Amino acid sequence: MFNRLQGVDSFYEDMISVIDRLPFEDELRRVRHLTLQKPFASSLSDEDLAQVFSGAPHLETVVLTGVPNITDRIVILLAENAINLQSINLTGCQQISDVGVLELTAKSLPLQTIKLNGVVRLTDPSVSAIAKSSARLVELELSGLPLLSPLSVRDVWSFSRKLRTLRLAHCPLLTDKAFPSPIESNQFEDDGEKPLPPRPITWLEQLPPLILRHTADNLRVLDLSSCKITDEGIGDRALERICTLGDNLDVLILAHVTNITDRGVVQFARACKNLRVVDVAFCRNLTDMSVFELSGLASLRRLSLIRVHKLTDIAIFSLAEHAWALERLYISYCDHVSLDAIHLLVKNVTRLQHLSATGVPSLKRKGVHRFSDLPPSDHDSDQQAAFRVFNGANVEGLRKFLDKEDQRRKDAEVRNIPFVARSDDRLDLY
Repeated sequence: MFNRLQGVDSFYEDMISVIDRLPFEDELRRVRHLTLQKPFASSLSDEDLAQVFSGAPHLETVVLTGVPNITDRIVILLAENAINLQSINLTGCQQISDVGVLELTAKSLPLQTIKLNGVVRLTDPSVSAIAKSSARLVELELSGLPLLSPLSVRDVWSFSRKLRTLRLAHCPLLTDKAFPSPIESNQFEDDGEKPLPPRPITWLEQLPPLILRHTADNLRVLDLSSCKITDEGIGDRALERICTLGDNLDVLILAHVTNITDRGVVQFARACKNLRVVDVAFCRNLTDMSVFELSGLASLRRLSLIRVHKLTDIAIFSLAEHAWALERLYISYCDHVSLDAIHLLVKNVTRLQHLSATGVPSLKRKGVHRFSDLPPSDHDSDQQAAFRVFNGANVEGLRKFLDKEDQRRKDAEVRNIPFVARSDDRLDLY
């Protein structure tokens, strides 16, 4: 028994990881992890990879994001030979279709991670097959799939009960029908109101509410950014369904889901109290009320409010008073935020390590720019002038600078002399 265990240990010690190159012939049977993500890998052909996958039976992790032109042939070969495959990342491989993915799901592989972002040919049968065949799945990424409908996403909710991460960003066909409903079917009966004029009903609208008899206890990350949810009033109704995830959810990304309102944000902020990351960038209907609720989340570490134009100092004051655990904040192009509000924020929120405030007019104040990171070289002159991103020690530097300016202002008031803003760090008034 001891010798057999010793042999297993020796086998795993002999396994290797290969990154951004093809394994040599004498390495094939020892390759456990293969990662091809550098752009130069795109020159590899199907034939090159076929020789690898035919002779590498012990692969457990395969990343092919750097080989965007591979075809279904490669996925089929991998499914046939890598019987211990646990993780596959085909992000950006636009030639892959349902043919390859269905073969992958037919082999009863112990898959735990599947990333198919931007595999634009995939349709509902592939995703439904993944949900129904991969009982161990903990991470599923399906962003950028234009043909994905609520039909298959409902299967994900119903069958993939161990999921910790689900990404569905940039899937334009998704509506509230893709989410579990907190409302029982009998609650949709006629309420006696005068019916609306008849109109054609799509097959998606005819789907009954998705009622789950289990809870998504394991889900931690849900990314729905840029899903063009267009049904009347659907934004907040979708959030009602998200609320059923409760304390299990800790990352929620809703950037560009423009129909959500304060009502929806208040609901999920109160229902999902363990949220660490919230992204509501470009959600134009939100106001300070949403930030009031989000600032009360004790676990909140990262918050993105980019281009939420209705925000005012009141929202920033709320974060400064309550969001003490906040580490990263994004308020770029929030036009109504003053320098005083930002000062209170950086003074009170001592854990803040990153502040993105590009395009905030109050930060054009002279002296502030020297604490900002340098703008990207491809920005035009106007973009460079507006760029304000503060990291690490520069957040503390900004706080100290604003502290000194505040002290100079107070000293000027005591001495009854005009206060003149300066860009240096000296405390003297002249």
